[in-house]
Amino acid sequence: MIATDVARIAPAARLRGDLRLPGDKSISHRALLLATLASGASRITAASDGADVRSTASAMRSLGASVTVAPDTDGRNVDYRVTSPGADGLEEPAGVVDCGNSGTSLRLIAGLAAGLPMTTVLDGDASLRRRPVARIIEPLRQMGAVLHGRRHDSLPPLTVVGHTPLQGLDYTTPVPSAQVKSAILLAGLRAEGRTIVRERVATRDHTERMLRARGVPVERDTSAEGVAWTVEGGIAVEAVDQVVPADISAAAFWLVAGSIHPDAELVLHDVGVNPTRRAVIDILRAMGADITETEVEPAGDADVGEPMSDLTVRSSALRGIDLGPAEVASAIDEIPILCLAAAVAEGDTTIRGAGELRHKESDRIAGVAAGLAALGARVEVDDDDLRIHGGTRLRGGPTDSLDDHRLAMTFAIAGLIATGETTIERPESAAISYPGFFADLEGVRA
Repeated sequence: MIATDVARIAPAARLRGDLRLPGDKSISHRALLLATLASGASRITAASDGADVRSTASAMRSLGASVTVAPDTDGRNVDYRVTSPGADGLEEPAGVVDCGNSGTSLRLIAGLAAGLPMTTVLDGDASLRRRPVARIIEPLRQMGAVLHGRRHDSLPPLTVVGHTPLQGLDYTTPVPSAQVKSAILLAGLRAEGRTIVRERVATRDHTERMLRARGVPVERDTSAEGVAWTVEGGIAVEAVDQVVPADISAAAFWLVAGSIHPDAELVLHDVGVNPTRRAVIDILRAMGADITETEVEPAGDADVGEPMSDLTVRSSALRGIDLGPAEVASAIDEIPILCLAAAVAEGDTTIRGAGELRHKESDRIAGVAAGLAALGARVEVDDDDLRIHGGTRLRGGPTDSLDDHRLAMTFAIAGLIATGETTIERPESAAISYPGFFADLEGVRA
């Protein structure tokens, strides 16, 4: 249970339950931004009610869009209605745009703002001010916008002086990042000519799918060098209605919980299984997890909705696995909870090329290694690689979320199988993406 600043988790004898999870955070962010670029009214159903998405909604209001919110039918998520004058009618924010803890908000809004004839200052909390912005600044400057950050343009606050029109760009991302790619594509909507983003490793494609659904052609070209995405500037974004699937990153915690607990069966409803996001399912199956998928027909316009499935997970005997940079990039948000799965699995697991985890809400490599070690796991860190020696019976102990929602939830799931009591400092960070997480944790105790 949660005290004011410490969660205390006791082991669970059994896990049973049917869970309806938060709306996908990545899709919720993008739906709000694209609705603001479109002229007219858009409805976003079953969106995430996490603090990060609320930051994006607030930012869109500061640009002149009307954004109203109401609980959805089951009270788990929220429905947004966005009425916007469209990109040409947006206003310069009257003050600093507060992105809270949300790196997605800051980076994607920077791409949107780069093509608007105004100055936008993006800031956030202490954690966000430690998150790098140079990878956003470089390509947007090449397109014609003026951007400045703190510490030689490396950290927020980030000032964006937009330019109309921008110039199209052919850019290869130095490291896999869907946020960088999406920021450039959003800027490309306001650019002359073609904007091309090349990735050596394909990242999640929500922005590309959602642009197509809103009348903006997005070309995909696959080659031996990777994937290239192309948009033409000057095409208006159309207002549409969208149903948001449940977040696969939230589902990942329960997929691991059900796999590693000796007496578990959990059903997760309406989970988004976009091919660029489902890697955690495939990785767990490769480790021996018993996960069943039942396809769900998306509500509303099938061209807008992403693929969804009900997922059933049961107790499994997991084995170690080797994950290279491509697999890590495709499951970057799920790596902390996969580290817990590896700690329980038989044999060793290696995770290579996970350096992007050092630039999240915390240094997740250091944080997950320290937390799991405190619970008795054997974790070795070598620069951006991890080696986890599995087969350890975890014991309860003190952990610290470092104000990182994914670490808080990872250590809470560990507490369900550890002997004795597990404590988590700063557990409230889970609300960043999953406000009802600890209630669900208690609810699945059979």
